[in-house]
Amino acid sequence: MGDVEIEEVSGGVNGGAEVQQGEEGLGRGRGEGNRMYLVWEELTVALPNFGNGPTRRLLDGVTGCAQPGRIMAIMGPSGSGKSTLLDALAGRLTGNVVMTGNVLLNGKKKRLDYGSFAYVTQEDILLGTLTVRETITYSAQLRLPSSLTRQDIDGIVEGTITEMGLQECADRLIGNWHLRGISGGEKKRLSIALEILTRPHLLFLDEPTSGLDSASAFFVIQTLRNVGRDGRTIISAIHQPSSEVFSLFDDLFLLSGGEQVYFGEAKMAAKFFAEVGFPCPSRRNPSDHFLRCINSDFDIVAEALKGSNRITELQNTLDPLAHRPTAQIKTLLVKKYRSSDYAAKARARIREISGIEGLVIEKKHSGEAKWLTQLSTLTNRSFVNMSRDLGYYWLRIAIYVALSICVGSIFFDVGTNYNSILARGACGGFISGFMTFMSIGGFPSFIEELKVFYRERRNGHYGVAVYILSNFLSSFPFLTVMSLSTAAITYYMVKFHPGISRFMYVSLDLISSIATVESCMMMIASLVPNFMMGVIIGAGYIGLLMMTAGYFRLLPDLPKIFWRYPVSYINYGAWALQVITIGSIQE
Repeated sequence: MGDVEIEEVSGGVNGGAEVQQGEEGLGRGRGEGNRMYLVWEELTVALPNFGNGPTRRLLDGVTGCAQPGRIMAIMGPSGSGKSTLLDALAGRLTGNVVMTGNVLLNGKKKRLDYGSFAYVTQEDILLGTLTVRETITYSAQLRLPSSLTRQDIDGIVEGTITEMGLQECADRLIGNWHLRGISGGEKKRLSIALEILTRPHLLFLDEPTSGLDSASAFFVIQTLRNVGRDGRTIISAIHQPSSEVFSLFDDLFLLSGGEQVYFGEAKMAAKFFAEVGFPCPSRRNPSDHFLRCINSDFDIVAEALKGSNRITELQNTLDPLAHRPTAQIKTLLVKKYRSSDYAAKARARIREISGIEGLVIEKKHSGEAKWLTQLSTLTNRSFVNMSRDLGYYWLRIAIYVALSICVGSIFFDVGTNYNSILARGACGGFISGFMTFMSIGGFPSFIEELKVFYRERRNGHYGVAVYILSNFLSSFPFLTVMSLSTAAITYYMVKFHPGISRFMYVSLDLISSIATVESCMMMIASLVPNFMMGVIIGAGYIGLLMMTAGYFRLLPDLPKIFWRYPVSYINYGAWALQVITIGSIQE
């Protein structure tokens, strides 16, 4: 379920710069066509159990809405369904989940495709070798229309940097394992900046304050408020914000175990809890209090500490939370909310919003950069990343050169007599086999770059074909350097067959072999996006190819069924070994 049925829009919506909870924020004219009202009704997401167990409901009939110019917090304890709700609204549900209910955009259904709206993931997936300005510039060149001039794009980039408060770190590297970079809060604001470049009308964020200190978290959410002032609809899943951060949210959607505990204005949530009988203490963070009421983990802790002095003191107090289990409190809150004035007001608001006509949401084609522009930009960005990342190719090139010198010295001027045939064959086999096997060393870098590709692909920045071609073009110069350096050192130290034509023949063989292995490693990295598993599978795959390439048993002696036909014929190693044998043994 990668997509969600969501509503089409056709017209315009009037309204002021600030959208209020009241009816005055719901203009029905054709003034501002960029306003989007998102509604979800009786939304249920279930995970079927194909065994004998019951179906697990990740979301259970939740209803709510998000409005332009307002920022909504989806809150709840771990496992409550925050990310599931966010993914359901953004059309990012995957796997075998089943979704029912309605998701409406400005009142009419429309298929919500990947890339239609902006989505900021919890993890900051960035290329650490680029500066903040370079990262935003490359993203702008990939996504903004090709009709814009370079000056226009630079202006948009500078405006985005200013809007997200990134001026001080604009020319600093993001940072990776060997490069010191920007802070966690700056990375989060950069991640948001990349998604607001195209001025999306809807912005989804998954845990934007995760891993940040209170000051950085406040700055990030305050920046989001500034972003939403021009009428954008912002929905953010957040776990446990500080009181200062919580005060920045306009609306609150509270979940527990997939059930809806509260939906309405954030500032009214404390009043609702007090009316039910669970008032927030004067010196307690409201968000902490809400989660204390609905998080069953507190029951587990209380049970573990049963009999301790602290628990006994709590039970002797008048605190209503100390005398009831969390499950009972949550059930009461859910029941009271459904019959409350807050729920009635929310339902009325949702009915009103469902009739709005607004902007038509179309698939992103006409406003994108041209394919050749994307290819050029991706190739340039990838080449810069490879050039600055020591572990991507430079370290491997150094190892190739060092090993080539070792091979050349071991087989130095091996001679042309009968006894040298075995030595020449062994040398050629080592060059063809082990040198290509070294490609597995680039696996960590493949994984990191593929993470960036997945994020950008799911947000609709570009397609698969342009990424694959750009990656090959950017890596080809490095593969050529590795191949030529290996061939030049070993060929002339060992004194293989003389002549430039044979040397070029062997060099081309190495380039083709290494490029093929690099492509295989990239394929494995895309299928197994885990470093350790990928290295193990990659090593096993290359080892299997070496077993059927003629290194250890001649091809005619291989079992004809499967291993000889077709494995050895589609094995690049078998052809590479034959080519280097021709170059290493003189006629």
